[in-house]
Amino acid sequence: MDFSLEMYKSKTDDDQLNNSISLMTAILENNGNEYVDTFPISIEPFEYHFNSPEELSEWKKKYKIPEAASPEEAFYLFRDKYNIKSEDVKEIRRILSIRYAITTIGYSTTRSIEIAEKISRNSAVQLQENSQKLTGINIVVEPIRIYHTGNLASHILGYMGRYSKEDQDELTSEGDNHKYAPDDKVGKTGIEKVFEKYLRGEDGKKQIDMSVDGTVTGEYTSQEAIGGVDVVLTIDANLQRIAEDALERNIIKIREGGFGTAFPAETGAVVVTNVKTGEVLAMASYPDYDPSLFYNGISQEQYNAYSSVNAFYNRAAQGVYPPGSIFKMVTAIAALETGVISPTDTVNDNGRYIVSNDPNYKNPACWYFNDYGRGHGRLNVSGALMKSCNYYFFDVSNRMGIDALNVYADYFGLGRRTGIELIENTGTVASKAEAEKRGEVWSKAYTASASIGQSYNSFTPVQMSKYISMVANGGHPIDLSIVKNVINSNGSQVSKEELNEYVNKKLSRETVITEDKNINPETITAVREGMKSVAEEEGGTAYSIFRDFEIELGGKTGSAELSNSKTSKDVIAWFAGFAPYDDPEISIVVMVEKGGHGYYTAEVVKEIMLEYFGMNMKEIVEDMSATTEIESFM
Repeated sequence: MDFSLEMYKSKTDDDQLNNSISLMTAILENNGNEYVDTFPISIEPFEYHFNSPEELSEWKKKYKIPEAASPEEAFYLFRDKYNIKSEDVKEIRRILSIRYAITTIGYSTTRSIEIAEKISRNSAVQLQENSQKLTGINIVVEPIRIYHTGNLASHILGYMGRYSKEDQDELTSEGDNHKYAPDDKVGKTGIEKVFEKYLRGEDGKKQIDMSVDGTVTGEYTSQEAIGGVDVVLTIDANLQRIAEDALERNIIKIREGGFGTAFPAETGAVVVTNVKTGEVLAMASYPDYDPSLFYNGISQEQYNAYSSVNAFYNRAAQGVYPPGSIFKMVTAIAALETGVISPTDTVNDNGRYIVSNDPNYKNPACWYFNDYGRGHGRLNVSGALMKSCNYYFFDVSNRMGIDALNVYADYFGLGRRTGIELIENTGTVASKAEAEKRGEVWSKAYTASASIGQSYNSFTPVQMSKYISMVANGGHPIDLSIVKNVINSNGSQVSKEELNEYVNKKLSRETVITEDKNINPETITAVREGMKSVAEEEGGTAYSIFRDFEIELGGKTGSAELSNSKTSKDVIAWFAGFAPYDDPEISIVVMVEKGGHGYYTAEVVKEIMLEYFGMNMKEIVEDMSATTEIESFM
């Protein structure tokens, strides 16, 4: 249990109140406890200075302080305003901190102001012992909020913090009529923020009895509190832990050169989705953080450490990245469905694709040509996916045109929200409109680049998860979801209609119903066969990871250059897969920033599949001696 100190207005004069505050703050300081202090004038050391109120002139005007007043002059004007008789500057400053808080926050005989939270037991005992000298104070015993799973799913759950003016403005604009006290805590990120209205519940009412001198003599509950709802997530806790741990190990291994060449990998994300329902079973973003520190008090040092690596940023739902070659299934499906190619048609990759006859222009080449000095030769669509042949997709995309490709990118949910009940970014689809917006003219070269997941293409891992899930489920539309249901305190469930309406309003989005295109099963088969070859046939770009793996799966590697890259190591590494191959249940998308090569990240997918399919108790020894063809860039 925690102790906090609150204060009610009592019938007392300035002298009694100031003496009470002086004793109270002295006890807290002696025991190393902090208390509310927003008074904007400091006195350390031997110097008075303003702590930069946002608008100093406005602040002075509000408190009737002359514009020309120095910090010292303003300090003593406040001392006189509150009739503080002490001559001890430090004592005056302690009293001012509480008197100023009372002025700015307010309190009454029925509504308290929180003076300090999580005070020590020594402070609680000493304050209680001196209660006859302390007017209007009340020691509150509070339950401690415990996060039993530590950092697990921190970006999904989010964290809580003290209610602020920004929270007030946002919640009021959303029609939240709950009356928050200044010291209340509200959800700041994640599910805590999105479902604040439901999780909050209703406050109870407490009656305080107080003697004439301001001593609290008793208290009782006049209205019981109503608990908030239970928000039940689709997340599988075991799978979530495996995903987080596997991602962290993978990033460290890449950074330490565990796959050969070291790359400066530091951050990444994983999304695991049920391909039939769209339920997200695990969603990890690295690095993560401990949400309990925000509720129970985070140190500035720890906050700075988290901020330095942008640990609060949910890279799975908010980070946008070029997808590279895992976008090629969109290009393949678009070309097949528009009749530009058939599953058996071939394209002859002779290395360099000609988009311009200008001798000064360097035409794009397949990665294989850059690495080995020759093309892949003739490939059908499945073989092009297996080999990740850039030339093939350059050719078919320019035959069908960027507009047709955009139709299918949109169909698979790229460049728009996925339906997940979290704050997410939309990303960008490479298109003529996007080029025009940037003052550029679309060309054949732009189409070629877009077809392999470069150009302006930039998507979130959750968008990629939705897309891969649709490829796995036969091309049928799904929306992602991370909330299974919401259960009221009386056991009833909040209706799906109410939840959808609430989440849409909270996240400022509209429900978009995607009509099923009924993609030809032969199209899906050809694409999935190519993905199967990536993982299971020698020469596939992830064969060295999945050779002898006991579950048949489909997968695709991707390595995407950053548009502002200054080094060849600024590469987004992706792997996207689904399993089992014949009747897919889950999709897994992994992204590592500066991760080098897509196949490096395939180990994360393998670990998650081992857990999901109950194989993690078996000892599997990887043979990393096999050579593999690794895709690189134009």
